[in-house]
Amino acid sequence: MALVVQKYGGTSVADIEKIENVARRVIDIKEAGNEVVVVVSAMAGETDRLVNLAHSISEKPDPREYDALVSTGEQVTVSLLSMTLNKMGYKAKSFSGHQIKIVTDQSHTKARILSVNTEMITDELEKGTIAVVAGFQGIDMENNITTLGRGGSDTTAVALAAALQAEICEIYTDVDGVYTTDPSLCPKAKKLKKISYDEMLEMTSAGAKVLHPRSVELAKKYEVPVHVRSSFNKDEGTLVTKEDEEMEKVVVSGVTYDRDQAKVTVIHVPDKPGIAARLFTPLSDQNIVVDMIIQNASIENYTDMTFTVPRKDIDDVRKILKIAAKDMEAERVEFDENISKISIVGVGMKSHAGVASRMFAALANEGINIMMISTSEIKISCVIEAKYTELAVMALHDAFGLEKE
Repeated sequence: MALVVQKYGGTSVADIEKIENVARRVIDIKEAGNEVVVVVSAMAGETDRLVNLAHSISEKPDPREYDALVSTGEQVTVSLLSMTLNKMGYKAKSFSGHQIKIVTDQSHTKARILSVNTEMITDELEKGTIAVVAGFQGIDMENNITTLGRGGSDTTAVALAAALQAEICEIYTDVDGVYTTDPSLCPKAKKLKKISYDEMLEMTSAGAKVLHPRSVELAKKYEVPVHVRSSFNKDEGTLVTKEDEEMEKVVVSGVTYDRDQAKVTVIHVPDKPGIAARLFTPLSDQNIVVDMIIQNASIENYTDMTFTVPRKDIDDVRKILKIAAKDMEAERVEFDENISKISIVGVGMKSHAGVASRMFAALANEGINIMMISTSEIKISCVIEAKYTELAVMALHDAFGLEKE
């Protein structure tokens, strides 16, 4: 008997008919002799409805009350799925994040899981019960409801799979796996049979929306195999797993893009020790993630610093930098929200030369200017004008022959 954790996204549980389809899939796994834990998101559109309600009252809702509100979407879904399974003759029981003690830090709207208490779930599994758990939510040390950020149900599922030592964590969504790039943008995109944790982590951090980045971090840390599959067919999906020798033969595995970034440039900053800390610490204190950073060469003891942040945080960044720039005696701060980040990812980069030059040449051939560049061992990212996003993705997909088997 194996223990399987399954996660179903909002489109998979969008209405009663789809919830019944999910129930049948869960029953198939149960009938095969497995113990089953199911994590579900809110019904499609429900979280957006709740978010809009909150913002109809206040432009900046109280974070604690915001989390208490938006977490209710998942509680509806777990109850409906449990009712459906019970109606079909299978014992099921629903759990919210606070009932099973998914303990997080206190960063409302983007909390991180600290620990998972599996005792209640284990007891129910031993009785033959199917455990249905609300994704996306937890509870902090002061018993406040917290949420893990959009897509956080993936993280809930992987955290449970790790804590329960499940054989596999299956992520069911509206796509049937991980593709070389977004198939809605590039018709030549092909599905990958498997991908390494590191590649998947780089792809999610670079804009791929298939999995929540924190879920991949946890999967890698605890070596949880993650199978990304479609909830609308029974085809094999993409296995996210440990790196092997076959993966290294492929130079580039995927091309990703992220339109949800903004570029910030702090002009004429005194070039002296401690300036970077004074600039970025206030952003860190507000849990704002800074991605790419470039510091220009110093001229007469002054420099410019350019970096990217999530576009959703740009208003907070403006307020913070208005104070920080004055404190640092910077000349001014410029903002550009009309950008996109394009990235290529592949473990094969570690052992192949000329990858960067091929990427830059492909973009140059299309007349696309590069504003910023950052690299890691297995990723190269460029910031470009947003209007060239689709063209850049297709050009890079062709340049690295990703449509080939």
